[in-house]
Amino acid sequence: MMNYIKQLALVFFLLAPGYIGAQSAEAKYISKVWVADQGNGSYRNPVLYADYSDPDACRVGDDYYMTASSFDAVPGLPILHSKDLVNWTIIGHALKRQPPFEHFEKTQHGNGAWAPAIRYHNNEFYIYYPDPDFGIYLTKASSITGPWSEPVLVEAGKGSIDPCPLWDDDGKVYLVHAYAGSRAGIKSIIVIKQMNAEGTKTLEEGRLVYDGHEQDPTIEGPKIYKRNEYYYIFAPAGGVATGWQLVLRAKSIYGPYERKVVMDQGTTSVNGPHQGAWVDTPKGEDWFLHFQDKEAYGRVVHLQPLKWVNDWPVIGIDKDGDGKGEPVITWKKPNTGSTAPIATPAESDEFNGNTPGLQWQWQANPKATWLFMNATSGSLRLYSDKIPDEAKNYWDVPNILLQKFPAEEFMITTQVTFTPNEKLENERTGLIILGQSYASLGLKSTKEGVKVIYSICKNAVKGNAETETALTTLTGKTIYLRVAVKTGAVCQFSYSVDGKKYELIKETFQAEVGKWIGAKAGIYCTRTTQINDSGYADFDWFTVEPLK
Repeated sequence: MMNYIKQLALVFFLLAPGYIGAQSAEAKYISKVWVADQGNGSYRNPVLYADYSDPDACRVGDDYYMTASSFDAVPGLPILHSKDLVNWTIIGHALKRQPPFEHFEKTQHGNGAWAPAIRYHNNEFYIYYPDPDFGIYLTKASSITGPWSEPVLVEAGKGSIDPCPLWDDDGKVYLVHAYAGSRAGIKSIIVIKQMNAEGTKTLEEGRLVYDGHEQDPTIEGPKIYKRNEYYYIFAPAGGVATGWQLVLRAKSIYGPYERKVVMDQGTTSVNGPHQGAWVDTPKGEDWFLHFQDKEAYGRVVHLQPLKWVNDWPVIGIDKDGDGKGEPVITWKKPNTGSTAPIATPAESDEFNGNTPGLQWQWQANPKATWLFMNATSGSLRLYSDKIPDEAKNYWDVPNILLQKFPAEEFMITTQVTFTPNEKLENERTGLIILGQSYASLGLKSTKEGVKVIYSICKNAVKGNAETETALTTLTGKTIYLRVAVKTGAVCQFSYSVDGKKYELIKETFQAEVGKWIGAKAGIYCTRTTQINDSGYADFDWFTVEPLK
């Protein structure tokens, strides 16, 4: 319990918009549904069974830091930390709010922060990230936990994506990037541009260094490095779900570049193994982090051994000795020179802290009044906010608090106490599985009382209306909501009034992808009319555990 002064201080802190992304390290958390570290010196892939798409990473001393695309989710650009490349925790976000701020007050599915690059230079962390509609941004911090600088436009314009910097030995600074055909009207090419010494502005139109139209369609996501007098560009090609990992090398920054495929699916079940980061260890080992597209589960992260043969990287295991590897499923853990405890990104949340866990994100830049931590009861309180007039369904609603799917199979349960405003009807709260189609189970205030409702919206992305079924009338204020996610992302909801006996919704729901992301699970509290006050929902806890 907190005294009055502490409660008052907490209220003022929480009034700051975007506070969910407060930059603070969290205690080690161990998932109950997926752990990559096998506890015997080996690991299994994926090392992150969650949608950290387009991962990039860097090493600073014996610490590894990763970031990933976040699109329109806020806070954005997650920062993960590891000591061994296997056990990862989320420690913050580089974007508390996404610019342009007014633009991202509305949902912008598939837009926003695309594939970033993270680097450490001159005692500062740099993250370059593209917004395909506005340009290439840079944010910096002297500490990985922030504060991160307000993003600056390194280059304004549509269609420039997937930037990565290189500070060369002669002091010159370069930026490599690709193009999004949807905005630029061209794709499958890689360009390099010189930047100013500060890395804050490009100085030229750039030079084409590779055209992948013939051999490597949809080449994108370039990461540039220098090793043994060679410049290397690691880049995925062939498409998100089915492509391969390409490496280009040259002895001049502008080429000409040689080409080599260094990893593909091979004989494995790991489709499209590509796009990620080359990192080394203090002990001299080399490793590669990349994603695999798993549809509704998003782009999960794998770790592959990497070796150098004749100044070419070979990623994964090269069974036939042709210089092209395929992904490993299990492997010996990296030798980083230190022992790391087993840890995973947080999933469950007791809502007992000053802020929600760092796993939570909104669908847009938040209002300060959407969420407060209730120090008295140890719960998370969502105040209802009016659904935008233009919203056709929950796909268009910004105040939905979401987190990524954490494993192939899992079960979510949450306890919520609903206090609707007596002057309003159609206030809603509940548990949702959200993608281009969605399903939710929750409560709705009506003239006849608070109803338990199950809703499905097929093709929500196309503006379709929900199908709503009233199941019963809630006699109290508290309900327990549950969803079981089974192999293939098949979801089944249930509810309980006592936390013991659950009523099963017989109909199952097939979770679907979002725009460039996997499905997400979350909570909400909304209304359809605007007056000078609102109702609220108190979520006591949110647990993620194995199926029962």
